[in-house]
Amino acid sequence: MDLSKILTIAGKNGLFKVVSQGKNTVIVESFLDNKRFPAFAHEKMSSLEEISVFTTGEDISLKEVFRAFHEKLQGGPAIDHKSDNNALKKFFSGMVPEFDQERVYVSDIKKMVNWYNTLLPLGLIDFTDKTEESGVTDTYQEGEQQADQAPEPDK
Repeated sequence: MDLSKILTIAGKNGLFKVVSQGKNTVIVESFLDNKRFPAFAHEKMSSLEEISVFTTGEDISLKEVFRAFHEKLQGGPAIDHKSDNNALKKFFSGMVPEFDQERVYVSDIKKMVNWYNTLLPLGLIDFTDKTEESGVTDTYQEGEQQADQAPEPDK
């Protein structure tokens, strides 16, 4: 899962995919309505890859939060981000029990839940191991090694 090309822009609703980059702009496409527009350098943009969550120990990346959601919800959607504040806090504490309740606000939880629910149906939340999907097996690798170790033919 690559979150580096997915942006949030201050003052604009939703998430945006980076389409192209110019000298002082980034061309982005909204996940909500698929409209493209330029985002300028003076706008506050954050890649989801850069976002982390305060915990009682070391901060954890948003990717790890999404991984916790995905594992505990068995790949299903999260609670609605418009739910009651207490329900959102209870849900999030079940997903990330070590989050710092004083520094992580309900508005932050709403954003993370909304982002997860936005990216999930688009297939952008994917934690499957790529080596399993590629069909490369240890048997093939062993056969390759054996071929390398084969004796040279007689002359």
